[in-house]
Amino acid sequence: MVRVSGYGQTGPYKNRAGFGAIGEAMGGIRHVTGFPDSPPPRSGISLGDSLAATFGALGALTALYHRDAHDGRGQVVDVGIYEAVLALMESTIPEYELTGHVRGRTGTVLPFVAPANLYPTSDGDYVLISGNADTVFGRLARAMGHPEWAEDERFATHHARGENMEKLDAMISGWTEERTGEEVLRTMAEAGVPAGKVFTAKDMVEDPHYEARGNVIRTEDPEIGTFPMQNVVPRLTETPGKVRWTGPALGEHNDEVYGGVLGLDEGEREALRERGII
Repeated sequence: MVRVSGYGQTGPYKNRAGFGAIGEAMGGIRHVTGFPDSPPPRSGISLGDSLAATFGALGALTALYHRDAHDGRGQVVDVGIYEAVLALMESTIPEYELTGHVRGRTGTVLPFVAPANLYPTSDGDYVLISGNADTVFGRLARAMGHPEWAEDERFATHHARGENMEKLDAMISGWTEERTGEEVLRTMAEAGVPAGKVFTAKDMVEDPHYEARGNVIRTEDPEIGTFPMQNVVPRLTETPGKVRWTGPALGEHNDEVYGGVLGLDEGEREALRERGII
């Protein structure tokens, strides 16, 4: 049985009301999202809910594996939304406890890692380029027509590039803003430099790689008709999974579950309906 709640089934906060947004705040991700001179924004999606669901599913699969491989006993999977977010928070805990450093908001950059930023293009787009490794930066410098940058003492090493991040970002932006996003991406691909456009939903639906991978699928909904959505992840070679429908209506399987599985008769189920339980 999977139990997902704001704070989990134990501890002093177990009875508090909780939503995904609160879990994002208490789990730490709000504090490191956004720019340092503004309040911490939401990530743009309900990240806490999605993470809690993912860890809940992972816990259920782990419990089923343990049941089948060992004593046949089931388990309760206990997921607090805030701790699902916490699990994503990289090294923020040891950073604080071992050094006293509290990681904060840094906007579009990864501190002391350069180049790894958004760069403007002539057609109004932004391209994210990650060329911070020494070998990758050498390829980036050559692709931009400035091989000498890789030998410049300000940019020759990972540490030096981090120390001179603003100067380097300005130089790269000067190159990208004279080219379209497509030109920048093509040049980066040919040079073997990781780069990508900041995609919108429109970009995703129209992108040839998304299409080739089947990342967006369309299924039939009884009320809406053809309904687009994301495909199953991860992809397994033998059992890749398939989305067959958009899901049941609220309460559609109450009789099947409460009657067929739990054995409640019609009178008992009706009593639950009248009390608003189902």
